[in-house]
Amino acid sequence: MNIRISNARILTMADGMKLTEGEIWIRGKRIAYIGDGTNADLACRGKERNRIVWDREIDAKRNLIMPGFKNAHTHSAMTFLRSYADDLPLQAWLNDRVFPMEAKLTGDDIRLLTKLAVLEYLTSGVTAFFDMYLTPETIAQAAEETGMRCVQTGAVNNFSQSTELVEEMYRKLNQEDSLNSYRIGFHAEYTCDKSLLERVSDLSHKYKAPVYTHNSETKREVEDCIERSGMTPTQYLDSLGLFDYGGGGYHCVWLNDTDIEIFKRRGMHVITNPASNLKLASGIAPIQRYVNAGLNVAVGTDGPASNNCLDMFREMFLVAGLSKYLEQDAAAMDADKVLYMATAGGAAAMGLHDCDMLAEGKYADLIMIDLAQPNMQPIHHITKNLVYSGSKQNVKMTMVNGEILYEDGSFHIGESPEVLYREAAKIVEGIKKAI
Repeated sequence: MNIRISNARILTMADGMKLTEGEIWIRGKRIAYIGDGTNADLACRGKERNRIVWDREIDAKRNLIMPGFKNAHTHSAMTFLRSYADDLPLQAWLNDRVFPMEAKLTGDDIRLLTKLAVLEYLTSGVTAFFDMYLTPETIAQAAEETGMRCVQTGAVNNFSQSTELVEEMYRKLNQEDSLNSYRIGFHAEYTCDKSLLERVSDLSHKYKAPVYTHNSETKREVEDCIERSGMTPTQYLDSLGLFDYGGGGYHCVWLNDTDIEIFKRRGMHVITNPASNLKLASGIAPIQRYVNAGLNVAVGTDGPASNNCLDMFREMFLVAGLSKYLEQDAAAMDADKVLYMATAGGAAAMGLHDCDMLAEGKYADLIMIDLAQPNMQPIHHITKNLVYSGSKQNVKMTMVNGEILYEDGSFHIGESPEVLYREAAKIVEGIKKAI
């Protein structure tokens, strides 16, 4: 489709947090023009501007157009466990409630439950999600069917998936100009024996590809790894060559100075999940330290069983607020840096280099923020408002790959939300009866 959005405030992220005013053109999947309109003829490719046929023209009414948020760590299909296993100690949460329910899921269940998460992502202005779960092919199918951009990483461990499956998905899902892509990964050090980790390392070296995993989420995880190997998880995994081509760690609450140095030397990304870390009492990640060390930080929600809300606005506020508390410094973790983490920082961690900012030739993954809501008034600093007072109610439109998937409370993903709600409820009831 050819779409013209005019009369907009625009945050491209290409020039820091500088805002401009003007219009943006989308042709097919990509952005064709951004500017104030005075130089628009350069984008017309030999046609007169007034002869372009627009499928739709949108008056933004001076609302904000910006890159979509990148949810850089999640387990989408765990929507079926939302509020099912709350207020329990971590091990009881996992072993008594989560694992028995997950064992009954089918691939088609996961496809449908992922779609339920996509609905929530769209309302939160998320245009891409970084998923780790059980059946990557049906997750990819859910992304294709809804029009959502999805990056997946392997969840291989001693109990499920395999390095053979990870390699198959790596080769199959990394296709040119696709909504789906795939990264090599494994669940965590504590769920993988050494021989399995070595096979993942071999796979990384074969494709010269980065590796992603849960890393130093809890203090106990770090202590147990030191007891087994004499090293922290980061140091142990790096000794096996797993990070020779970079990669990323989810959570990273308990990294020490040597771990941080390894992250910096290997060009690795930290993906923080503050709401989940608080709810599971895992701790507060020292994000200011990571930023000071020059690490790229991205933001994710984690899964809806441990969060339970797939809301990037809440995550941004927590990144900023918890950093100020941890550092005992109200000036710590500037809101603009947090906004960058939730957008361009996430794109870097996910390998989405064509979706990191708004620029001609980039994919049209963007959102419109309603600035006329009370929580955004008066307008002093729009970018800081997004982090400190913004909410899902401000997301007026979410566009992925040039397609409007959510607008003014309505979804355009090819399926009725009510049908997805009913089907998800059926899946949950069926699993409860089976266990």
